[in-house]
Amino acid sequence: MATDAGKQRGVVYLVGAGPGDPGLITLRGAECLRVADVVVYDALANPRLLDLAPAAAERVAVGKRHGRRCMSQEAISELLVSRAAAGKSVVRLKGGDPFVFGRGGEEAAALRASGIRFEVVPGVTAGVAAPACVGIPVTHRDFASAVAFVTGHEDRCKAESRLDWLGLARFPGTLVFYMGVTRLAELTRLLIEHGKPADTPAAVIEWGTTPQQRSVTGPLDGVAELVRDIGLRAPAVIVVGPVVSLAGTLCWFEDRPLFGQSVVITRPAHQSAEMFARLTELGAEVLELPALRIEPPADWRDVDGAIDDLDRYGWLVFTSANGVRYFFDRLLATGRDVRAVGAARLAAIGAATARELERFHLRADVIPESANSESLVQAINTRRGVGAARLLLLRADRGREALADGFRDAGVEFDEVAVYRHIDATDWDAAVVERIARGEVDWITLTSPRIVRCLAGHLPEPARQQLRKRIKLASISPLTSFAAREVGFEVAVEAPAADTDAMIRTMVEFVRRSTQPKSDAPL
Repeated sequence: MATDAGKQRGVVYLVGAGPGDPGLITLRGAECLRVADVVVYDALANPRLLDLAPAAAERVAVGKRHGRRCMSQEAISELLVSRAAAGKSVVRLKGGDPFVFGRGGEEAAALRASGIRFEVVPGVTAGVAAPACVGIPVTHRDFASAVAFVTGHEDRCKAESRLDWLGLARFPGTLVFYMGVTRLAELTRLLIEHGKPADTPAAVIEWGTTPQQRSVTGPLDGVAELVRDIGLRAPAVIVVGPVVSLAGTLCWFEDRPLFGQSVVITRPAHQSAEMFARLTELGAEVLELPALRIEPPADWRDVDGAIDDLDRYGWLVFTSANGVRYFFDRLLATGRDVRAVGAARLAAIGAATARELERFHLRADVIPESANSESLVQAINTRRGVGAARLLLLRADRGREALADGFRDAGVEFDEVAVYRHIDATDWDAAVVERIARGEVDWITLTSPRIVRCLAGHLPEPARQQLRKRIKLASISPLTSFAAREVGFEVAVEAPAADTDAMIRTMVEFVRRSTQPKSDAPL
């Protein structure tokens, strides 16, 4: 009789995804995701964490949506067992910590009963993280030497509550309720009826640790009304105790300069990571809508021909960081190394392009003060001298002709080669496009004229109307701003230098000015 005794079984990692901010997942949790064959995830696990898993990994959503569970707990446990029994490495990605009101214990028990190997990877729980993001330490030497985590949503199958409300009312520390915002009035009433002072400070924090975070503080007997007036909803945690009084002095999360601002990045996906990280650090909610894809040439023959004849050129002129990367990657792929450039001088249109050259241990001989074609032509002509050697212009397949025209007008001999292609990316995230169409984002960043033209040509008309009416546009350069105005887009801010850091600084300054109290304005 055949058996599966020799069949290798997989493993299940019960991973805490943290409270919402994807940066708060543990290193071990990220390691597990990177080797996962299957990711089974809840609704409260940040979707960006799924990007850590291999592209080929199976992704299964099982969390609650609008109060309804996509899959029963029994079915989830069966799914984990079946995938692991088939030899898969399975990550069960759970919001917060899997063993803090996450039913991780039930899943672990099911795995043990089925003989499936598992590992528990603790996560940062919302009951600690959310209060911290409004300046509330759940313990403090002067206010609370103990903290109790309490469910505000007990199993309805229980005949009666297992919570000791008298004990909770007398608890000498901080109470943190999970999943209790819909029962807030009842919870506060029960605490007060069992002896908790009505003026005990209380706080409710919605979507803690995320850019959507909102919070309110007030006395225990009035906080439910405040929550109702503001409209706070789940997911939220409730904090009760003297430590709440520190929120006004220790707040930091919501004081960040772009907190409450939603920003859409339109750069190609492979170039957006640094900008994404910087905007997130400043408190913004960051959405991605890549308007372009960068791809290699359809045929490398022209590039290879130029590489074979590199000794003909006295200058190599790069118009973008993409051009640097694609050219040198191809150079290395042909069996050469950077010595092949010989004595040729290098020109970079801007600081970002020069930084990309440095990745290949090369320094630009020319970087114009202004990152545009006209300034680059002038800077190169100043350095070339009389009778200088031929130039090789390395560029995209589509772009401005100002650089080539400038060299022609100056009588410069040059060849130009497209080392990469711009492809309009219209397979956009429908949810992001819908938010734009509803005017539910604050900013869209424009980092090239080509991106402007793609948005103007391919966004649905309702979304284009929002770009013209409500949504603020941040431009990286005068040329980009000119392209925006040509299609009827009004630019709110323009970077003083053509780099993303400068553009972000102008956004921060705009928000600072617009939120500055009028009484502070100069007379």
